[in-house]
Amino acid sequence: MLIYIIKRVIYAIPILIGVNLITFMLFFMVNSPDDMARSQLGAKQVTPEMIEAWKEKRGYNRPLFINEKRDGFERFSDTLFFQESSRLFRFDFGSSDSGRDIWEDIKSRAIPSLMLAIPTLIIGLAINISLAMLLVLFRDSLLDRVATVVTVMIMSVSSLFYIILGQVIFSKMWHWFPISGYGDGISSLRFIALPIAISIFAGLGSTTRWYRSIFLEEINREYIKTARAKGLSEIQILFKHLLPNAMLPILTGVVVIIPTLFMGSLIMESFFGIPGLGSYTIDAIRSQDFGVVKAMVFLGSFMYIVGLILTDISYRIFDPRVELG
Repeated sequence: MLIYIIKRVIYAIPILIGVNLITFMLFFMVNSPDDMARSQLGAKQVTPEMIEAWKEKRGYNRPLFINEKRDGFERFSDTLFFQESSRLFRFDFGSSDSGRDIWEDIKSRAIPSLMLAIPTLIIGLAINISLAMLLVLFRDSLLDRVATVVTVMIMSVSSLFYIILGQVIFSKMWHWFPISGYGDGISSLRFIALPIAISIFAGLGSTTRWYRSIFLEEINREYIKTARAKGLSEIQILFKHLLPNAMLPILTGVVVIIPTLFMGSLIMESFFGIPGLGSYTIDAIRSQDFGVVKAMVFLGSFMYIVGLILTDISYRIFDPRVELG
């Protein structure tokens, strides 16, 4: 397994380089370093000298990919792409274009994102699995048919609708929760309770239907028939036999979304004013802060690759028949 992990880490390097290359190309196709300087300086009368000083301070005065003034390897190394990418691979994110330390911002904003994402994942996973197993227990009944229609209705509506509806009903009309913001310590629970509930409800339809289809696929297997022949109850069959064997595809979905625990929810944090990594990324895109954008894209790609590796490892742990090669 160690050799497999080393291979996957080596394979991840060109993927990260490619993602970083696309990020640079897309960003600088939209914005030139001069435009970025004018946006960040914010002065009414920005002189060319001010722009050049701003670019030189942040290294944006270098050529993007190829430096025609250099020879040999320096044609590629003395470029903006190479210099910034090499720093990213050392996890040296430096400062944002506005002058803030990016690592300090990430550390301070990671806690609100985790406070929102971890309860959403754990509670949502428990509710979705429980509902899916309940529908399998009463499969082909009126309850199953009604639940199928309801889950399709839930998954057919945009999560933005649930966010706005939740804010109107529970914040503006009933005043149960703050409409936006974030507090310190235990007071933060008041601010994240509604976003967590909306996130769980918005994902209820698609996830429950997916788990139900997984369980229905397993319910007619030979080992289930053998368990019934032994006289086990349906509850015992579901929890002792069906659920452990259906965990592999569920683990795939769970482990892959681990990066979102750290990267935050872009929409939810923005609408509820939660100072997490999701809103941090959105704010950087709005302000055209390339220092933050490239750092967050690189970190998100890295976390996603880690999630894929953890998925493969979890396959091997839960099913020894799976060979990692």
